[in-house]
Amino acid sequence: MSSLRQWLCLALATAFQISSAPPDQSTPTPTAAELRFKFTPVHTERRCVALTFDDGPDPALTPRLLDILAAHRAKATFFVVGSNVEKYPQIVAREQREGHEIGNHTWWHPRLVDLADNDVREQLAKTDTAIRGVVGSRPKLMRPPGGAVFARQENWIRAEFGYATILWDVDSFDWVRPPPAPEAVCERILNNVHPGAIILCHDTRPGTIEAVPAVLSQLEAKHFEFVTVPELLRLAAASPTPAPGDTKAKSKS
Repeated sequence: MSSLRQWLCLALATAFQISSAPPDQSTPTPTAAELRFKFTPVHTERRCVALTFDDGPDPALTPRLLDILAAHRAKATFFVVGSNVEKYPQIVAREQREGHEIGNHTWWHPRLVDLADNDVREQLAKTDTAIRGVVGSRPKLMRPPGGAVFARQENWIRAEFGYATILWDVDSFDWVRPPPAPEAVCERILNNVHPGAIILCHDTRPGTIEAVPAVLSQLEAKHFEFVTVPELLRLAAASPTPAPGDTKAKSKS
């Protein structure tokens, strides 16, 4: 069994429970080699992909997106920002009610690698509490803003919160400035999608919302199924990850 497959099995097992082991309280200065960007493409014979949307909920755009997903009977995973959950709890409740997965994307979207452990803990704990207060259960997944997380951070976060850390392997690049046209977002996804893909998008970008109907329709025509991240990870073990410092990882989330 590959090391990443072992990690995935552990992550999925611990996602439903919290370890009693306390995390390391120190915050030593990490070396560049310790900074890790992980991707989780999944090998599966089923034509399944996981659409993920970061940074919401947005009061105008996220409901539009949910309408589109419902029309296509597509499931997605939303990595929500805690301060937005506090402002728009009814949208998060709708996401959960309609069968989507909710993940933790911190309270106000700082890079975890720039924070001390206690600050990271506060970011995740506040968001965890906000999500639980809305949907009645704790999230099982976490995505670090910008995709940046130190190995040491990931380890204690998993031990304390039970989160599986989820990144992506298909980037829509909807986060760039100036914002890309909807056609460019759609083309980027369609040109890179594959069975088992985890696709990075943002439900705070108007162009993304405009692109989603075409993405869904064209992938449906190719017989793809849209599942949540936990559903995708249960299908098969992930492939080996890129080496640390892979420039493809320098995207936003």
